[in-house]
Amino acid sequence: MIGRRRELAVVQRLLDRAVAGSGELLTVVGPAGSGRTVLAEGAAELARQRGLPVLRSVAAGGTGARLVILDDLDPAADTADLDRLVLGGAAVLATTDAATGSGRHLFLAPFTEAELAVLLPGRPPGTVHAMWLLTAGWPGPVLDLAAAVPRDAGADAVVEIALSTPSRGEFLVLDTALIRLLEEAASRASPPATRARVLVRLAGELLGDPSAAARRRELVDEAVRLARATDDPRTLAAVLDGRLHGLWDPAAAGERLSTASRIVDLARRAGDAVLERRGLFWRFTALAELGDLDAAEAALVAYARAGERDGDPEAAVVALSRQAVLALVRGRLELAEELAAEVTEAGRRAGLADTDRLTASLRGRLALLRGEAAGQVEPLRALARRLPGHFFEVTAARALAESGQVAPALLEVDRLLPAVLAGAGPRWIGAVADLALVASLGAAPAAAQALYDALVPCAGRLVVWGGANTITGPVDDYLGRLAAHLGRPDEARAHFDRAVELEERLGALPWLAATLAARGDRARAARIAGELGLSAADVWRLVRDGDDWVFDAGPEHARLRDVRGLHYLRTLLARPAQEVAALDLVAGGAGLVTSPPEPVLDAAGRSAYRRRLDDLAGQLDAADRAGDVERATTLAAERQAVLGELRRAAGLGGRTRRHSAEAERARVNATRAVRAVLTRLEPLMPVAAAHLRSSVRTGSHFRYEPAAGGPARWQV
Repeated sequence: MIGRRRELAVVQRLLDRAVAGSGELLTVVGPAGSGRTVLAEGAAELARQRGLPVLRSVAAGGTGARLVILDDLDPAADTADLDRLVLGGAAVLATTDAATGSGRHLFLAPFTEAELAVLLPGRPPGTVHAMWLLTAGWPGPVLDLAAAVPRDAGADAVVEIALSTPSRGEFLVLDTALIRLLEEAASRASPPATRARVLVRLAGELLGDPSAAARRRELVDEAVRLARATDDPRTLAAVLDGRLHGLWDPAAAGERLSTASRIVDLARRAGDAVLERRGLFWRFTALAELGDLDAAEAALVAYARAGERDGDPEAAVVALSRQAVLALVRGRLELAEELAAEVTEAGRRAGLADTDRLTASLRGRLALLRGEAAGQVEPLRALARRLPGHFFEVTAARALAESGQVAPALLEVDRLLPAVLAGAGPRWIGAVADLALVASLGAAPAAAQALYDALVPCAGRLVVWGGANTITGPVDDYLGRLAAHLGRPDEARAHFDRAVELEERLGALPWLAATLAARGDRARAARIAGELGLSAADVWRLVRDGDDWVFDAGPEHARLRDVRGLHYLRTLLARPAQEVAALDLVAGGAGLVTSPPEPVLDAAGRSAYRRRLDDLAGQLDAADRAGDVERATTLAAERQAVLGELRRAAGLGGRTRRHSAEAERARVNATRAVRAVLTRLEPLMPVAAAHLRSSVRTGSHFRYEPAAGGPARWQV
């Protein structure tokens, strides 16, 4: 019972109360390995010394002083039986990993380093310190670790523990205890090969820290230099593997492929099966990035067979999940769903920490393809709160846009663009692509151009997230959408054509349907989507094509010559439910400097109107007294006209209404231009024209407020 003096004192008081005839419930709370069971056994021994019976069931009968021990109590369980035991005079000691709703609670604390030294007699202080760093002082994990470390390991034990201990963190989740131990090992003088392995492992463990990109590169560069100087194939293979894991350079797919082949060769020379499998998996990822999915699939099969040969159950789960990704790419949705279920079951059997993340990623992509994007927004936002800096909020913005909520999604572009452009890591290129899709629906030109510039070095490749747990289409598709939004139709068509060529070669039918729709081949896109059972989101397009405009709205299609009203209409459609001043509309969003507003009616005019109203009132009285109905009607009509003019000139609270001549001209001209476009559309596209007439509000401020019968979103 080392380090549990406080806890034993609490247990003794519990037993003393029972002997005195007073029952009580004490709940011992702590994680697995915290010593709950050992404390319960100590309580049982103390109870026997007092002559108290020790029982281990909630169904224990009778009354009187006794100790009832309940292991692993469910915090949500009914407490009626516990209350009965306490009322009967029993001391009840329950152990659990979470607080319950009744009784006293005793929260176990980890051991101090000094207490661990007593628990581990004969161990060097450095080894004890390393174990304390790694386990946070919890006794169960400490004893497990001590059993795996020989007593005569000496000073090298700290480094060996740091290199051999498996990480307990999921993908992008920091194992802070292991990082602390690796930092300790890195501070020690070690042979070059050992130091190289420590540094590169530390870089890999820091992957989940988005602020550590520069430090990861420094660690990796030093590790590679040291490893190459050793001329040891195993060390160099391990460091090259760690380099790929720790840096995730999105622009270096070709280099990644050659490095993966080098890792496989070095690992085979060293006889290291684990490193060989890692090299094979890197080959799969790099080939997928480069758009060679047939070769990537062959590399994945080689990886799976190597895992089967070496008895590695995790390799089988990883391979199964990537086969599900490839099934999604090719539009085999039912197969992907079946494989996702197999991944869940096999991953839990193998104890793979990332199982839930793998299956959530697969099911999320399935939901997007099936038009169920809205349900993905909140889970992605929850992930963003849990893992800040890894761009899950960007994917949430894409889900918002694909569910038809374009305006709030576009707000996310303004919020997230600076962080994404400055970012790095395994999710970076996917985040840029997701934000590009949202931006193409109506973001400011500067934002769209910045995203275009970030993506263009990767043209010709696929958007592969991290270790290919998600692949979301050709980079050229996203570049084409941005170019179309920026009013560069020739560039857009060139990008779309390259994307379609790649998609047709790969048999990537869901991507092909999406790119064809974006390019304007709506009939073929709808046919493919229908055959696959995909969601055919209703997207209408108003885009420039050379000197003309192309307007697609479902089955309706028109090519229109360029006029000002189409520019105004595109501005409104890009900002649904947002007011745009008429002055801004005619100035292309730049705004105008206007002269000071003048009263609609000056003081002299108002006085003249009031004198005329007084005169009319007198004449109306005279006409009424004379019974002259015809004259009274004429005078009343004139009076209403004068009153109308006065009301038009009055603002809120009767104050004088003012107007700018430039603003009034902008209102009139913009209204006339938009109405002229709608008039031209009516014989060509009656449904679209009717929707726009009921949705576009004109005046000093214009607004597109989508009415029923319109699209899920616009491409402009």
